[in-house]
Amino acid sequence: MEILPWGTLTGIRPAKVAEKLLASGNSEESVIEALVQNYQAQPDKAALCIETAKVALALKKTLNSRDVALYVGIPFCPTRCAYCSFVSNSVERSYNLIEPFIKTLINEIETLSGLVEKSDLSIISVYIGGGTPTSLSENDLETIMSALKKSFDFRNLREYTVEAGRPDTISEKKLEIITQLGANRICINPQSMSEDVLKKIGRNHSTEDVTNAVKLMRQAGKNLCLNMDIIAGLPGDTPGGFCKTLDRLLELEPENITVHTLSLKKGSKLMLEKTAALPGEKPVIMSPTAPVAALSGNIGEMLDYASKRLRECGYAPYYVYRQKYISGGYENTGWSLPGYEGIYNVCMMEELCTVLALGGGGVTKLVTTDGRIERVFNAKYPREYIMMTDKIKDKMGRVREYAVSIL
Repeated sequence: MEILPWGTLTGIRPAKVAEKLLASGNSEESVIEALVQNYQAQPDKAALCIETAKVALALKKTLNSRDVALYVGIPFCPTRCAYCSFVSNSVERSYNLIEPFIKTLINEIETLSGLVEKSDLSIISVYIGGGTPTSLSENDLETIMSALKKSFDFRNLREYTVEAGRPDTISEKKLEIITQLGANRICINPQSMSEDVLKKIGRNHSTEDVTNAVKLMRQAGKNLCLNMDIIAGLPGDTPGGFCKTLDRLLELEPENITVHTLSLKKGSKLMLEKTAALPGEKPVIMSPTAPVAALSGNIGEMLDYASKRLRECGYAPYYVYRQKYISGGYENTGWSLPGYEGIYNVCMMEELCTVLALGGGGVTKLVTTDGRIERVFNAKYPREYIMMTDKIKDKMGRVREYAVSIL
């Protein structure tokens, strides 16, 4: 009989169960017991829920009803990774869409900023994601970030993140723009430090590009927080290779390391082409469920090593989430050095405050005072987003209604 690491905790946000129990006055020991007994979660996963729930509850105490986070979606990338199903267009193939996309985005920025000001909402966190925002030119990146700085009041801002996920899109000038226009947290995401694995997942950068990008980032500002992502279970990887990747990242001393588990997404190249050499496996015909049991052993080794090494180096888990079709039934975990927890990640994942989303694929989440959540979706693809003028007006109306409701 297969043992599932999370038992019957099948939702995206397993820590929410622990949050509710802790907030009701239950002891940590009794919450762990409840997660193990009632949900058949493994004890280490129950303990992980406790750790991340405590971070969320502590952050929640610092928020008020008018605090909001801001997300800006830039749906362009240099290329599309084999495991990715996010909405993103190749910059080279979609070059003619970039200028009208930016024009539409700036219009949305200006419209939303006026509403935020009139509603007396307080922006505590900004996250520019995608896609790969740094796949844009220096001028285009500066145009967007300048519009944000000009339009919004950032006096209460605690954190400002820019995804520079592909190291081959980073330049000294782009880092200068990012830091001068207010960002204090940058994501450089190698996913693997194996040249062979990078090729298999369709990344055109090298491991040397990663180390060079980190050096440039450190030179750009002393007070910048660095996040780096890696993925357990990538094609061609092994437990030994994954451990080497993590060790090399630790040598770069990032303040955050996010350890993802490969999720077999329907729209990804891995799924569309139907075959892939996954860790410890021969090429297999893939379905959303078939590889789960077969891969769980190797991925378990990878995640166990990550937890052990990160704790040894002073990191602690600060948020956790799960996805559909995630390999082995495991999870994605954000790890942080003390004091560097990613505010946006916790607020978004644990739904602690409203997230106002701009740009392609952005999802606005309106969190009411009684805990209800209303989602408003932007168009996913750049061409559709450029044409969504009427939908933007409709979204602003719903945001206005939300702001009135929390007065």
